[in-house]
Amino acid sequence: MPIPVHALAYRPLTTEAVAEFVALPAVPHIPDDEDAIDAELDRRGWSPQHELVCDSFLTGYGHVLCTDALSPFGQPDARQFLVFGELYPVDPEEGGLDNERWLYGLMDAWQRLPGWTGRRPSTDQDCEAVLAQAERAVTGHLGTAPERTAKSSDTLANGPALTHRIWRTPTHALILGPAPDNGPYGYLTHLQLSCTPLTCGPELPPADDAAALTKWIGTHVDW
Repeated sequence: MPIPVHALAYRPLTTEAVAEFVALPAVPHIPDDEDAIDAELDRRGWSPQHELVCDSFLTGYGHVLCTDALSPFGQPDARQFLVFGELYPVDPEEGGLDNERWLYGLMDAWQRLPGWTGRRPSTDQDCEAVLAQAERAVTGHLGTAPERTAKSSDTLANGPALTHRIWRTPTHALILGPAPDNGPYGYLTHLQLSCTPLTCGPELPPADDAAALTKWIGTHVDW
């Protein structure tokens, strides 16, 4: 049976958006200078974005990018993620479908982003469809299927268990799936593509060790 979700907002990921995102660690380094960063944002058609994710950027493809560096340009050691979906899960401990209605205002803000759409109410199956489309975009760019696929757990993000997909390049882990929003209420969940240095955890745990894999994913996607 489908698991209910209060609301889902998303903008489909494209191969072009994936290519731009995955290439960021290797592009020429931009000095940590506000004018230099602003010039690069203008050149790419990006803009600063602070309403939805603190100190993030709205890319030219309409997704929200966050990095733990001052900017994502030419920062191979930076951890960064690209948000292409946002969901407001139902809290099973609250009961009903009206547990935190004010969060719809935050979902409205996501849905107002250019090119974004939404569904209210929604289900885990709708979220999985968004993730499956994103997988096709990542696979289309990388030319290879995910190295590992696993269901998430509530230790990684709120809401229903959704699929994580993992790729590894020689230098970075690419993880597609749900992740904590870490916003003002802390209950919303991102659907995102993470790009983090493999030094965070180079070796994947054995396929039958679900707890270790959950910890490995969390080390990369939540910071």
